[in-house]
Amino acid sequence: MPPAPRQRRAARHAPPAGSSASPAKRPITVDRITDAALQVVATEGYDALTIRRVAAVLGTGPSSLYAHIVNKDDLDDLLVGRLYAEIALPEPDPATWRTQLLDTYARIRDQYLRYPGVSRAALGTVPTNLDALRVREGLLAILLAGGVAPRTAAWALDSLSLYVSAYALEQSLVQQRRKQPDHEWVVSREELLSRFAALPAEAFPQTRRYAAELTSGAGHDRFEFTLGLIVDNLGRSPSA
Repeated sequence: MPPAPRQRRAARHAPPAGSSASPAKRPITVDRITDAALQVVATEGYDALTIRRVAAVLGTGPSSLYAHIVNKDDLDDLLVGRLYAEIALPEPDPATWRTQLLDTYARIRDQYLRYPGVSRAALGTVPTNLDALRVREGLLAILLAGGVAPRTAAWALDSLSLYVSAYALEQSLVQQRRKQPDHEWVVSREELLSRFAALPAEAFPQTRRYAAELTSGAGHDRFEFTLGLIVDNLGRSPSA
């Protein structure tokens, strides 16, 4: 006798003989946690990054992550380390150290900009990840090769890294605001010029006169200007 209709439907959905109804889950690893965290930041922004959200991406619970990471700060350290792992460092050259330094920081900037707001993970913390320390070691070597005094080089690393992180964060915030319904808060250069021109001349004479200069710059012009300003003055800093 042929099987009943209900049995035939059930048979269509039954797993093949010798297979499991649900495939074994991939083990949770530090690399998978970092991958998932970067996925969250890339698609939802850094503000959405939580241990619970990363666990959801991995299809598990937060407790599974705590077997591999300590807390959110630990996750931040992993993120920065992963981004820095992709930074190639040049062999320090006394003749081109300035260009080497600016190029390396530009690559760090671009890494941050790939993941909106992720540079916040590098702010207010001392990196302990080996990849982050590798890049810091390379940057220090470039500065020393340029004849910068050791203490000046050490302090310059902090200043440059702080600026790069803050710059990337500001750029990310602007891009996020442009995606919001009230994006009119992000005004164009033309609108800024118009607003400055409408200011009372007696109260804002310099702003009106130099409106073009105040709103000038395209792309990363101001980023390059500021880094150049810091680097060009390193030789004038007190040595130690």
